[in-house]
Amino acid sequence: MTPREGFERLEREIVHEKAATLGRAGERLEAALAAALALGHTLDAERDPARREALLREYEAARRQVVAARLMLVIQREALGLRHHRDVDRQFPEPPRRA
Repeated sequence: MTPREGFERLEREIVHEKAATLGRAGERLEAALAAALALGHTLDAERDPARREALLREYEAARRQVVAARLMLVIQREALGLRHHRDVDRQFPEPPRRA
């Protein structure tokens, strides 16, 4: 293998790893959003005040996980040179705070 071929192979591996890391960040965000959404639906259906309070705490924790996962995705995108995040905003909206 020539030095040039070795360099090109290394570049391909780096690009592949960047794409895989971005994909994993997206998957973590999707999972966090699904969990928050499910908790939100459960919270909406619950009528018992004590259970609602417990669910509300769970929902807020899940919402914070979404915010953290979304931030990690945005950071990964920016590391790859993607500076506009309208698609992220549209595809992965932050769940609302609940009272």
